[in-house]
Amino acid sequence: MANEPVDPLQTLSQALAAPPDSKEQADLLASLRESLEIHPNPIPILCTTLIKTVSNAGDSLMKRWVLDLLHFAISRSSLSIDTRTQLAAQSLDVLTGLLNDPNPSTVKVVIQCFGTVYPLLFRHLCTNRSQQYPWDVLTGAKNRILEFVRMPQASAGMKLAAVKFMQRVILVQTWGVNDPRLQNKNDPNISMCPTDHPFISVPALQAEGRQLLEAIMSILFSSRNPDILSAIINSSSQLLKLRPALIETIVSALATWTPASLAGLPATHVKSVEKAIRILLIHISRSPQGQPFASQIHTALTAQGVRMDRATAEEKQRKAAALDASRKRAPSMGGTPEGHDSKRVKLEPGSNAPAPASLLSGFDFTTLPATLVTELIVANIQVFSESALTELVNTYKRNRETAQTSAGTVAPEPSSPIASTSALLPPVQTPSFAPSRTRTPPPDAQHTLPTTQMKSPPKAPAAMLEPQQDVKDEPVDPLQMDIDEDEIEYEPEKLNEELSGGGQVAVEAEDTVNDAMDFNIDPREFKLPPPKSLDDHQRGALIRASLTRIWEAADNLTTLELDPSDSQGFSASDMWMLLLVRLVTRVADPPAADDEPDDSKEATALSLYDRQDRLRQTLCDYIMADFPGRLRLATVWMNEEWYNDELRSKANPDWRPSYETWLSQIVAVHQTHMDGRDRTFARFLLDLPTIPQDVMSLLREMCVEVERRQIGFTTLRDFVQQRPSLRSEAMTMLLELTTHPDKVTRGAAINTVKRWIPDQQPMDSMTREFTLQLLRRLQSRPKKPPETEARPTENGDANGDTTMEDEEDGQLPPEEIVQTPYLPEQLELPANNSQVLQHVELLFALSTKIPEFLDELFAAYGGMEVSVQETIQHLITPLVRALGQTHNKLLTLLRTFPRGAETLALRILTIFTENGRPSHSIVTLVKTLVNERDLDARFLIPIIAEMDKADILRHLPRIVSMLNGQQEAKNVVRSVFNSIVTTPPQSFGSITSNLPRVRQSELLSPAELMVQIHECEKEIGLKSAIEAIGICFSMTDIFRSEILGVVMNLLVDAPVLPTLFMRTVIQAVTTYRSLVGFVSTTLMSRLITKKIWTVAPLWEGFIRCAKVTSPTCLPSLLQLPKDQLQDLVSKQPSLKSGLRDYVTKKDGYKARLTGLLDILGDDEPAQAPSASATGEDVTMNTPPPDTPMSSTPQPEVSTPS
Repeated sequence: MANEPVDPLQTLSQALAAPPDSKEQADLLASLRESLEIHPNPIPILCTTLIKTVSNAGDSLMKRWVLDLLHFAISRSSLSIDTRTQLAAQSLDVLTGLLNDPNPSTVKVVIQCFGTVYPLLFRHLCTNRSQQYPWDVLTGAKNRILEFVRMPQASAGMKLAAVKFMQRVILVQTWGVNDPRLQNKNDPNISMCPTDHPFISVPALQAEGRQLLEAIMSILFSSRNPDILSAIINSSSQLLKLRPALIETIVSALATWTPASLAGLPATHVKSVEKAIRILLIHISRSPQGQPFASQIHTALTAQGVRMDRATAEEKQRKAAALDASRKRAPSMGGTPEGHDSKRVKLEPGSNAPAPASLLSGFDFTTLPATLVTELIVANIQVFSESALTELVNTYKRNRETAQTSAGTVAPEPSSPIASTSALLPPVQTPSFAPSRTRTPPPDAQHTLPTTQMKSPPKAPAAMLEPQQDVKDEPVDPLQMDIDEDEIEYEPEKLNEELSGGGQVAVEAEDTVNDAMDFNIDPREFKLPPPKSLDDHQRGALIRASLTRIWEAADNLTTLELDPSDSQGFSASDMWMLLLVRLVTRVADPPAADDEPDDSKEATALSLYDRQDRLRQTLCDYIMADFPGRLRLATVWMNEEWYNDELRSKANPDWRPSYETWLSQIVAVHQTHMDGRDRTFARFLLDLPTIPQDVMSLLREMCVEVERRQIGFTTLRDFVQQRPSLRSEAMTMLLELTTHPDKVTRGAAINTVKRWIPDQQPMDSMTREFTLQLLRRLQSRPKKPPETEARPTENGDANGDTTMEDEEDGQLPPEEIVQTPYLPEQLELPANNSQVLQHVELLFALSTKIPEFLDELFAAYGGMEVSVQETIQHLITPLVRALGQTHNKLLTLLRTFPRGAETLALRILTIFTENGRPSHSIVTLVKTLVNERDLDARFLIPIIAEMDKADILRHLPRIVSMLNGQQEAKNVVRSVFNSIVTTPPQSFGSITSNLPRVRQSELLSPAELMVQIHECEKEIGLKSAIEAIGICFSMTDIFRSEILGVVMNLLVDAPVLPTLFMRTVIQAVTTYRSLVGFVSTTLMSRLITKKIWTVAPLWEGFIRCAKVTSPTCLPSLLQLPKDQLQDLVSKQPSLKSGLRDYVTKKDGYKARLTGLLDILGDDEPAQAPSASATGEDVTMNTPPPDTPMSSTPQPEVSTPS
């Protein structure tokens, strides 16, 4: 079967071993081709090997098979683009050489191959700058193919293929989409080629593309070949779809086209081209690109309609004139020079001249088609006037009456010249399908007629000829006239009785005829002769001949449509299709013979089934030769097969069904030639009674493939909408495809199911339930215990249900989790973006229509693992931006989000504010949340710049307390400082805002920010406060030396000095040496006045600051009391020498000289080296905030709350 792949190498070897061009070789190659179309993976290997054998080879079956296989592989197979490109590159040289093959059929196939090879290799060579040789060969092949378009010696097939290739070249050598992100790799064009390409010149290709387009338009106006014109017109729609910029040129050409070049051709050819142009113009007018040209197209269509009507009228007149001329020329063929003498000869007795009608006596009218006979009859009737036609009909009635009543008597003389003339005319043979209106007597009856009737009758009186003056020039046989419809209602016997005026004469005439025929047969003894015995071969030939006659007569049958009232609504085409299908499906059972052995019965049955399969294969081949045109036949066949299987299965449970087998055969053959935009396959499946599982699986595969994705989704969508029995299965398949790893496939499935939301049931409820089940998969679930056996509970119950008690909040039992073929059984942790997106993309897409899904997302968010939560925060960004910060559902969720969803709410708030200012409603909402709920300080960061100064100062400690030594937290706090602090000008005279959106009065000055950090150091935490101060020092463009001077002045005047004050002072003088003078003189003196030694941490900082600012600070240090000075020099011995020198040299210290020298004497006690002596950093190492700085009480320096 076609579904079972064959071994390609073995089958190919058998074909090569078979006699060349034999039927055996053809069958093997056909079976191999059928298998390769379904399983195309071995094609590249076979084509690469075999293509070399056809070069310079003569015409053969193998050569044609290889070229057809290569054409299929490059153009229509499901192989990837890269594989097809590689195959095209490997076959380029051989295909180029075959363009000069003497066989036109070979050249035609090669040209068709180049229609796909050219764009594939162009796209490949655009990115491969070193392969100039293939481009040169491809260019030469292109030029050679374009020569075939106007070459007189080229066959019609070669020209058609060359024209289509020319249009493909135009597509490649014109501009497509310029944006690289929107470019379609299936539509190569010069926008993919870099402008600096070494051997592909974009301007040259573009110019050539314009010239080819002009050449196409020139062919449209000058060619006399209707096939080429139709090919150009029909393929222009694809050109317009992919290149909308060319619409103006094509519309202008079509609007001005006239059939001038087709003058002298049959009217049907001209009409077909006119119809093609009309259809294309209407298609363009209905497209969005054609709207600007609507008026031009309307004018062209109007002019074309007038032109076509005029041509139709002229053709009718020409046919009528030709028919009239042929009828008038017929009498002159009798041998008499003048027509008058010829007519007189027919009435003269004893003349040997033949009658004019006798010229056609030898012609077999049954060979004429029914349509032609009908047209001839209508044309003859139209020649006569109404009065003449009525007179002819009446004359025919009288003659018929006379003929019926004279069967048993001597025939009287004819009453009119028409009647006498008809006796001389031979009976006209009518086609077999036309019922005869007259009864032909048997040969014996003809001999009983008087001889006088067989001779020419005497002349009729002149008075009898006068009423026939209008038709005397052309005698008409009344037997060829149609009977009025009123007469059809009567039987011939009743009609004769009515016309004769009495029934007795008609009865006697009938008896005479019956006696003459002598049909004395007893019906009881009559038996049909036995049928002729035929062998299997003759039976098959007879059936095939019958099928062939039915197929060939299909066109004629479809023209003779039946009256629906007479055929219960069936047309002629329906009837012949039903007849054809039942000839195949309604085959008799094997003959039952009780005396035959079982083996013989089985062999007989197998032989019968094999014969039935051959008949079905014949029908299948006929359908697949033109599947779109024979779609109704295929549908009727499959329905009959299903119905036959149902009947046979009920009667015989062992019946071998045929429906699924042959449906799979049709599907397998059709999918190899399937067009991505053709809806024939979807309509076929939609009309079938049942859809097997393998066909549903095929639809799933089609939805994944790029070329057939549209057909797959369209078919499944139609199943859901129009086939309730298949709705559940098709809907489940679509929902599962919404979790496919491929983004395009997943998006197509989501768009398909989204159309039924929120109004169409049950699709809406199925989609909602599936979406929520996907969301539940992301929640944490308890791991399966290592032992699967049930353990007894403490109460001894082995089946005790403790699941709900053991599970944590937000966890779900595994049996309630949905599973699709595209999702892992267990979510891999830590989660990655692609897997989580497979779960939530459907929910995000539906949230735009059903905002309530966001409630479900927030409710489930708290039960998710941390990595899943982080991934959701990243993936939800496009949805939040699309909804906007004014969306009511989002604002409601920000106000009422459940516990555990704080990070998701914060992410949504951040998305609202990352590219713009938050709205007033957002600011108000966050303020309310912060006041009512214990939220993280990060909620304040997006709106801190929109608060007034009082709110900023109130919430600033919570923001600064976020600092934890991590760089991310530092960056966040730095951004907050940048948004709430003004940048002082260089003049430091006036303050302006660095954020125009906030008023100057609502921003903090740099000094206010640093003072606030110091004053709230205990609320913030010493460690976080130190980081915040370090961030301020790193912002050198804002916190300059003058700003730090202001900060130190403000802090030293505070009633209670902050613990970190001296650390900040030391860091300031270390960063800016220009502050040493201010600190060592003014600031340190004020600190001595405030008795800084009473606070141990500050006193330690003061001592270190003295070391940093020495010797500038020496005068200030001498202001210390004696005990504090003694403590200072004992902790910083390096200051002794400087102080001693300074005291001895200055006059102002003579009164205290003795006491100071005692403190600053040379004898220094042995002690451990100080921090400065050992080279330690001069900055103060502040202990952690949870350890006390000193045991000394600090009542005066406690930080205010």
